Parts: sequence; C-alpha cells; structure tokens
Amino acid sequence: MSPGGKKSRARSPQELYDEIKELVIKTKPKLKDGPNKDETVTKDLHKIASLAQAFSEQRLKSSKKSQLSDFLDQEGVNLWNASGVVRQGSAPDSRAVVAALRLAGFRLMEAGLEPKPDIEALLHILQIASKAGATLSEFGHNDTASSVLGCAAKYEEALRNIDDPSGTNQQAKACVTAVYLSTRMEAAWREGNEGLAAFMADKITENDGRLVLLSYHDRETLATKLLDIGKSLLRSCYQDSKSAPEESKAQDAIRWMQKAFSVIEPMDCTTHTELAELKRSVLRSLARGYFLSSSQDPENLIRAETALEEVIATIDTSVDNVSSEYQQLRWMKLAVIKRRKAGDTVLLQALQAIIDNMTYSESNLTDVLQELRTLSQYHQLVTSATQYCLHRALQCSWSTDAVERLLIALIFHCSKDDKHDRAIEDLHASLKELSDVDFELLKAPATACITLLWQYGDRHYHAGRWKEAADWFSCGTHAIFARLGPVNSSKCFRKAALAHLKRKDYAHAGSIIRRCSDTEATTQYVTFLIAVHQGLEDEAINSIRNMVHAVGFDRKMILLACRLAHDLDMKGLLLAVLRALLETLNFRENVENITEAMALIRCIIRLIIKLLGEPAADLDRLVAALLHHLKIAVTVVESCEQPAIIVRDISWLWRTAYNYAIQACSDWEDREDQLSDIFDAARRLLELYIRHAPVGVDQAIYVYLVNASFASASGRVMSFRRLLSQTGSIESEKHRELFNEVNQSLQRIVKILRDDKVSQEDLPRLESSLQILRIFIVEAASHLSDWTTVLATIEGSSRCDRDSLETYEAFADTLWEDKSCPMHSKYYFQPYDQADTRRT
Repeated sequence: MSPGGKKSRARSPQELYDEIKELVIKTKPKLKDGPNKDETVTKDLHKIASLAQAFSEQRLKSSKKSQLSDFLDQEGVNLWNASGVVRQGSAPDSRAVVAALRLAGFRLMEAGLEPKPDIEALLHILQIASKAGATLSEFGHNDTASSVLGCAAKYEEALRNIDDPSGTNQQAKACVTAVYLSTRMEAAWREGNEGLAAFMADKITENDGRLVLLSYHDRETLATKLLDIGKSLLRSCYQDSKSAPEESKAQDAIRWMQKAFSVIEPMDCTTHTELAELKRSVLRSLARGYFLSSSQDPENLIRAETALEEVIATIDTSVDNVSSEYQQLRWMKLAVIKRRKAGDTVLLQALQAIIDNMTYSESNLTDVLQELRTLSQYHQLVTSATQYCLHRALQCSWSTDAVERLLIALIFHCSKDDKHDRAIEDLHASLKELSDVDFELLKAPATACITLLWQYGDRHYHAGRWKEAADWFSCGTHAIFARLGPVNSSKCFRKAALAHLKRKDYAHAGSIIRRCSDTEATTQYVTFLIAVHQGLEDEAINSIRNMVHAVGFDRKMILLACRLAHDLDMKGLLLAVLRALLETLNFRENVENITEAMALIRCIIRLIIKLLGEPAADLDRLVAALLHHLKIAVTVVESCEQPAIIVRDISWLWRTAYNYAIQACSDWEDREDQLSDIFDAARRLLELYIRHAPVGVDQAIYVYLVNASFASASGRVMSFRRLLSQTGSIESEKHRELFNEVNQSLQRIVKILRDDKVSQEDLPRLESSLQILRIFIVEAASHLSDWTTVLATIEGSSRCDRDSLETYEAFADTLWEDKSCPMHSKYYFQPYDQADTRRT
C-alpha cells in the first residue's frame, strides 16, 4: 500500500514494455563501448530482467499473445548473444556483466514466449533457463539462480508432458533435460543442499533411456560435473575431518564418482581422447576414494586395485607412460596392495612397474629406496626389488652414482637377512652382474662397500659365527673391487682365512691364504697360525723365517708367535721364533737392544740345551745352533760399549757353555770337534768376563779358563787322531792348524801360571795339563817334520818336574814310531829307554 493508505496501481504491459525498451536502448551503446567501464550497466540489466519478469506475469493472466512479445523476445536473444561476446573478452570483472546479460536475456525471451509454447519453444527456453541459472549459481547469486531454475522446472514439466507422437524431438528433450537436471544438481551443491543435489544426480543417472540419447559431449560434461562433486568431497577428507568422519565422506565421494563412471563407462573411448582422459580421471579418483574408505570396507581395497589396473592398462602402451602423473598411479597401486597385505609376488610386480617406468633422478631413486625400507618385513621381496632396480640401472645406463647407491643399499639389506647363505648368494649374484657388464666401481664407493663388508664380517667374527664372517670377508675379494688393488683382496683373504681357522677348518683356511701374496708379513703370520694349529712345525718355522723379511713386518708379530709357541710347548718352533726375534734386533744401535739381545740369546741357549736333552734330538742341527748363538753372544759382548751392564749375562753364558760341555763329554760319542768348539766358546766368554768384571775375579775362574782351553785343545787332538786312523794320511795344512791351536792353548795356560793367577793347590793339576799339551805339540810338530820345535818343546818340558817321566815316555813313543825322525833325536831318548828296560 502507498503511504496514503491507498493500494498502488499495477503497471500495464504497455508501461512495462515502454520502460524495458527505454532501458534496452540506453544499455546497448554501453555494451558496445565496454560494459565493464560503466557500473550502471549491471544495474540496468537487472532492472530489465525484473521488468521482463513482471511483464511475463501480466501476460500469463491473458491467454492471448501480446504484440509486444516479439520485440521482447528479439531483444532477449540480442542480450543473450552479447553475453557470449563479453565472455570471450575474459575481463577480470566481466562475470557479473555476463550473469546480468544472461538473466536479462532469459527473462526477455520468457516474456516473448507464447501462452502455449510448442515443443521447440520449450526446448529452447528450458536450455536458456538452465544456462542462465548455471551462470548465476557460479557467480554466487543463489537466490536469483533458484528463481530462474524454478521457472526452468515448470518448463521441464511442460516439456515432459507435451505430446511428441513422431519422437523426432526425443533426443533433444533428453539433452535439454539432462542439462537442466545437472544445473539444478550443481546449484544445489553450491548452496550446500547435498540432498537435493544427490536427488537430481539420481534422476539423471538412473534414467538409462535418457542417457542413451545423450551425445558424447553431453555425457562428458555430465560426468565431469559428477566427478567434480566427488573430488570436492574427497578433498574434504584431507582438509576437514570435523564435519564428518573421513570414511563417511569417502563413501559419499565414491557414490558420486560411481555415478560419473556409470555415465561414461558404456562409451567407446578409443577414438575420443578427451573422453578417455576423463575416464582415467574418474578411475583415479575412485581408487583414491576406495583406498580412503578401506578401513570401513576392506573390500574397497580390491576395488581400488581393480580401478587402478584399469587405468594403468590404458596408459602402459601410450607415449606418456613415464609421466609423473601416471607414475603416481603406480605408487597408488603399491599403497593399495600394501594395505591389503598382498603377497610378495604382487608387491614385487607393483615395484617393478614403478622401476620400469621411472625416469632416473636422485629424488626418484630416493623414493624407491625409502619405500623399500618400509617393506623390511618382506626381506626377500626387498632383495629382489633392489636387484631388479640395479639391473634396470645397468640396462638403461643410469648414472654410476645410482648403481653405487643401489649396491650399497643391497649390501646393507643383505646383512639383515636371517638366512645367511641366501644373503651371500644374493650379493654374489649382483656382484657378478656388475662384473659381467664390466661396470667400473670407483675407488670411493668401492671403499664404502668394503667397509660395510668388513663391518658385517667383524660383527659375525666377534659373535663367534666364523663361517658367516668368512663369507662376508670373502665378498670383498670380488673382481668388482679391483680398483682398491691387491692389498685389499689380500686383507679380505686373510680375514676369511682367520675366520676358517677359528672354526678349525684348517684345509679351507690354508687354501684361502695361499691366494694371498706371500711377500706380505701379515700373510706369513696367518700362514704361521694355520700351520701351528695343524701341528705342522716345519711349515710354521718357514713362515716365521719368511715373515721377518716380508713387506710390512712388525716385531709384534714375532712376539705373538713367541707366546703362542710357548703356550703350545712347541720347543722347536719357539727356538725358530726366538732366533727370528734376535735377527730383528740391531744391537749396535743402543744399549736397550744389547740387553734385549743378551736376554734372547740366553733364552735361545737354554732352549737349545733343553732340546738337546730330548731322546730324539737332532744333535747336528742343535749343536750348530748352540755354537752359532754362543758366537753371537761373543760378538755382542765385543761390540758393547758398556759391557758392565751385561756382565751377569756373560757370567751365565760361560758357565752354561762350560757345564754343558762337561756333561756332553760323557753323553756324546765321536763329537770331539763340537765339544772343542763349545769349550772354546766358553773360554772366549770367560776371557771377556774376566776383562769386564767390575771387581777382581776369583782364582777359580782362571782354573775354569785353563780347563776350557785345555779341553778344547784335547778335543781337537782326539778328533785328529781318529781321522788319521780312518784315512791313514792328512794334509799338512791340517797338521799346521792343529799345531797352532794346541800351541795357543799352551801359551794361554803358561801365561796364567806365570802370572800366579791360580792357587798352589790347583797348580800341580794345571801343570800336568801343560805337560799333556806339550806331548800334543810334539806329536803335531813331528807330523810337520818341525824338529826344531820338537827339541824346543822337549827342552821346555825338562824344566818342569811334574810328570816328567811319563811325559818323556810319551815323547819317545811318538818319535820312535816316526821313521822320518832324525837319529839324534832318538839318541836323545836312549838313556831313558835303557833305564826303563832295566826296571823292567
């Protein structure tokens, strides 16, 4: 009502028409100049729409068509067409103008509609109304869109009820109705009316008769709309979990996407690229939905896998099969089959599909390796997948970095295998494949691999799993690690041999160590250990000898060998080790080495004497060793600049040599030369002891010195006599040597006695020794026909009253038998011979 309380008068159709016409005339130039520049255009268009709607309501009261309708209809068509032109301009604020143009155009065409429109008019106005409502809904004018779509509902009903006896418009009706229903569906969804949207979707998809009549384009458009709604629901599963449980939203999304799939599923997509891509998109989204809802319905995992397989089947042979989008499908399939706990074979096939279609990059390879780490419970599966990836890297010439990363990953993974033999077999297979294609592993990654192999081998070794340790060490000897040189392989062989040694597989350990270079000291040490544990003393001794002169020798090896030989009570081996240890000392450099050398010599001599006491002792070898080390002792003492520090050692040495020589006199037979050598060594040590003793020595020491010197000379004579009896003649040079040696002993004793170094109590016995030595000298000189020396010796003997008669008898016996002796010499002894006869 008006302010005055009177009812306002309704405007007539003519008045409405005039106002509409005035506004249209006013608006058209603005549309040509650019509608976005004048803000009044949109307002004027909405006013035109409102006036046209009022005109339609007035027209409905009359059953006659107004003469004004034709103008309004034509202007509506013009404005509708103008919306297409404005839309093509794609100006940022053109959407409002387009929506206003379509609204005004629809209302004007509606105003120009006949009271009882025919089927073609209904088809047209329903399509216009649907498009106008869709545009308004997209722009957010929900109320206006609802009003337009409400009008469209009346036209849809009229179209549904109109007769079409010939059926010529059946397809057009189906298309227009589908557009209307899908528009109502989208508008309701935007308004949040999910129930109405679902109702409209059902009306579309459940009418198979209508769907069959739709064109490919219409079906594609419809399926796209259904899919978009399903996707928006699926996205909300990730973005907003408060409004509804995740599984519930996923199920709702699945229903929408299933409708989309039902629309395009019967269609042949082979010749329609866009339709095929849409179908793949629907299947991808379905798979995601099935996956998200699988906790509510486990069967959805199978459905998800089926959907993905169908998508993948359509792209595996296409040119885009390695694109990141399609690779995501394969990853999705892997996630699905992992969740449904599929078997190893299925999982491996999924992984192989990813690897086969993977474009190499560090990030892509990292993704694969990280995924394999999540499958650690499927050990053999991860092994097979890693090997397959390694094979692919070689086949497709990926970078060397990729191969190296995969090899390190494989070594690390195999170390986790609870079945050792299988792990080693898998590792060897991959190493062989690398070797077969002549892959050259660089030094840095090769070192990393070897470090891992040693680490795992050491872990087993310290845990007492010897065979496992040996196998891991042996892997490091593969040809693929040749860049590290023979030193690396030798070290691996030695480690493996030690492991087999620990498990008492000596034959295996021996065969392995023989593959190492024998010029390395560590190799000789391991060989020594193997020989020792097998009880092969001779081989162990050879190894010790070789070790001292080998590359990389360390005295600690000898010390360890010494301890082992001692613990096992292998005296012969211990002797060889001690001798080798002595050889390593340069005792001329410092005092510490000299004291250590003397200690070693004492140990060696003590051990030799102990070995000599055994029943089956090798006298020749052991006596030679004893003499050798006694000579070394003399050399050490003579070279020592501070002999006082080793006086006690000298004392022990001469006593030991002297006492053993005394004992050997009763134990040995026909070894006078060796006894003489020992006595002579004792004599030399005694002289050194006397020379370097810090205080004066006891007179008994000189007695021992005389005894040693006398025993040495006596032994030489006894040996000489036996040799002469066996051969009948000896070259004169031998006689000369014997003469010199006996004479030296004589002179030593004479000097000692002349210097009063012995007591009167010991003097008679020592003088008797001198007389015997004179007899030896006469015997040697007579063989040399040195008669001057013979006479001088006899005269010297005459000045000594000790045992003179016995001494002269010995002289006489020696010279009487010598046919070459001059007559005056024999005559010299005749008085003694006659006196002897008379006594007889």
